[in-house]
Amino acid sequence: MTGSIMGQKYFTQIIFLISCCSSFFLQHSLAHDYAQALDLSFQYFEAQRSGPLPPNQRVTWRGDSAIEDGNAQGIDLVGGYYDAGDNVKFQFPMAYTITTLAWSVIEYRSQLEQLGQLQYALDAVKWGTDYFIKAHPEPNVLWAEVGDGATDHACWMRPEDMTTPRTAYKIDASNPGSDVAAETAAAMAAASIVFKDSDPDYANTLVTHATQLFNFADRFRANYDVSLPVVKNFYASLSGYNDELLWAAMWLLEATSEPYYQNYVVQNAVALGGLAGTGSIQFGWDVKYSGVHFLASKMLMEGRTGLNTDAFKAYQTQAESAICSALGMSGTPIKRTNGGLFHVQDWNNLQFVTGASFLITAYGDYLARNSQTLTCSGQIVQPSQLLALAQQQIDYVLGTNPKNFSYMVGYGTSYPQCPHHRGASIVSIKTDSAFVACDAGYEEWYQRPEPNPNVLSGAVVGGPDQDDNYTDERDNFQGGESATYNSGPIVGVLARLAGSSLSSTSSGNEFSEAAIHPHESRATNTQQDQQTRGESDEFDLKLDIHQELVSKWRRGKAMFFKVQCTVTNRNEHAVKKLILTSNELEGPVIGLHRLRGRKNSFTLPKKLKALQPGEAFNFTYVSVKAMKAEISVKQALLE
Repeated sequence: MTGSIMGQKYFTQIIFLISCCSSFFLQHSLAHDYAQALDLSFQYFEAQRSGPLPPNQRVTWRGDSAIEDGNAQGIDLVGGYYDAGDNVKFQFPMAYTITTLAWSVIEYRSQLEQLGQLQYALDAVKWGTDYFIKAHPEPNVLWAEVGDGATDHACWMRPEDMTTPRTAYKIDASNPGSDVAAETAAAMAAASIVFKDSDPDYANTLVTHATQLFNFADRFRANYDVSLPVVKNFYASLSGYNDELLWAAMWLLEATSEPYYQNYVVQNAVALGGLAGTGSIQFGWDVKYSGVHFLASKMLMEGRTGLNTDAFKAYQTQAESAICSALGMSGTPIKRTNGGLFHVQDWNNLQFVTGASFLITAYGDYLARNSQTLTCSGQIVQPSQLLALAQQQIDYVLGTNPKNFSYMVGYGTSYPQCPHHRGASIVSIKTDSAFVACDAGYEEWYQRPEPNPNVLSGAVVGGPDQDDNYTDERDNFQGGESATYNSGPIVGVLARLAGSSLSSTSSGNEFSEAAIHPHESRATNTQQDQQTRGESDEFDLKLDIHQELVSKWRRGKAMFFKVQCTVTNRNEHAVKKLILTSNELEGPVIGLHRLRGRKNSFTLPKKLKALQPGEAFNFTYVSVKAMKAEISVKQALLE
């Protein structure tokens, strides 16, 4: 504030009767706010955007970047996504990200629309496919990387400041890459389904590109990391290209219903390794076989396989074997940490967790829609059991784990503060436009022990190791770096879980609207507060607290209610050091910072230093009873 400042005064033990929840379910797995996690996931995609940012960009600490990509090669390659914590555009993982993101929209479009997230989903998909169209200027040409991984990793620079080379690398008939071409074909085919009703012309354009890319991949067969050695140390195609060929053909079949693609996946099932092994739930940017199996199973259950039913049943056998293994009911059970998390590898293990969770969720819904069940070792498995398994994995990611730690940045009260990410770890160019050079980034920002100055909201980091351990330090690139391909599949699962919550029917113990929306006027509340405080007018603390029921859902026989509370400062001066206390808020409280060692006390979020006059902030929590909770203002400081 300017001019003279009012004397500072603390208010203590001021009671507010808030018409919210009085008790919380202590098992966080039943109280996660999947809708919030979903919204944060789309914010993460915005944070990873390359190129000029749109007017509706919500992640405001980012700025325009890499706006001359492709200029040196005479082609417009502006746009797309940075893959993880660096500033390189790697086509292979980017394409997988868009494929899984589009698949999430295809399966859970109605839930996304119900949750008000559909447009964000469409924008996220189109940001990728718009770039893919640019990167595919000719039938047999695909630009597969922009930026050099070696020089980029030698620098710690926010994308807005980049001085590292923006060299672009392509594959063509002379230097082919079946894996990256086929994955891009899969992405564009899947995305065409997303846009076929809302923008049919755009969908047709995507199908044309997907068809050309598939033909290119199939005719000129080679691993792209052989043609482009520059990718070997970053995204080498270790599984080869056979899985991508089947994967792309499946998506083109789904998008076009052309018999050619059905014949392709049938006739090449064995030759391209689609039926090898006993089925695996491993699904990630390099391994697509399980995606092939599950997509084929969907077509089979929906009766879309014509005379090739037996061949598609062979694919389904692989999918069911993988699920039974994940359930631990047959075959070789998938490895888990002691906390119950699927474990494939220590380095970015959560990419496989989110991928497997999506496949399991979708398969359960395929079974349910077609009135079918699964049998594992002679035991009937209901679709609800599959959803429960996927939910358990996602709940672990969101904080139901031995450390009570969320691996999604910005979700919950305890989450990574120092994820390995250049842009998030350096002061925003919107805050300080001073150029941060390559070495200075390492010296001044990478080595800082403090939390990142920018919250990378929605980012799913690599996660804990096989012993459920995690180190929240910026140099933990194995577990602390997020990636877009971690988030593509989780969008679908979160939409499914959040959408189910909103569509649940209520029962007799429903939260009453009267309890959530008190009818007392603000003037009445203020008067009651003054009487309770017994303070002079000079130092009256005027805080408006408005509560709103935003969602409700059923878990078993219990009903849960999410309440959003908005606290507005009606004083003429800023409120600092606000501490709320209540012995009734024992579950997860989102939007307040729980004071360490004082489980009943909460303060403003760390990023909110003070509540300015007229300013408001929100916090939410979950209730199981329609009873009022006493929340006290333990401490407040007026400037």
